Amino acid sequence: MAGSASAAGVVSTRAAILRATLKVVGEQGVGGLTNRRIVAAAGVSLGTLTYHFPSQTELLREAMLLFAEEETAKLAAIVEGHRTDELSLEQAASLVEQVIRQLPFGTDELAPHELYLQAARDPDLREASERCFAAYDELATAILGALGLPDPARLAGPVVALIAGLQLRRLATGTDVPAAEPLMMLLHGARG
Repeated sequence: MAGSASAAGVVSTRAAILRATLKVVGEQGVGGLTNRRIVAAAGVSLGTLTYHFPSQTELLREAMLLFAEEETAKLAAIVEGHRTDELSLEQAASLVEQVIRQLPFGTDELAPHELYLQAARDPDLREASERCFAAYDELATAILGALGLPDPARLAGPVVALIAGLQLRRLATGTDVPAAEPLMMLLHGARG
């Protein structure tokens, strides 16, 4: 029992550090990420931070993977909640737009974009970035396949890119950006 409690403490400490990292990145950008800010946000000591994450690259990589895991789980739960609804393409596109509109405008949404940009600068983060997008592609493939679209794996990348681009535009402009219509254009084009 004591071993599992200790392991749970390590996991929660690591998770707290990773969530604090995402918070700081969202608020300050990667350039503003300092150990002092992370430990203050996580409520841990500097020694604890460096024990769990000896390098900033490892810290950023693990934070990116945690975000992708939690985000895809959240999106998969939404999909699962509508799995038996037999949605039309139009209804599915409308649902995607609703989900995007429900996302908060804030640091939680900025952090992943900051990390993806950092991955463009830091080759050591690219594998984590690729894994994040692979998770999104896998989820999109499952949804597109359930909608009966031909070659859903081929279509998943463009759908994910469209949605990510619309989210970025929403964050950058501070205004809601309709997603259903552009998504329908892409999906109807795929049907041929």
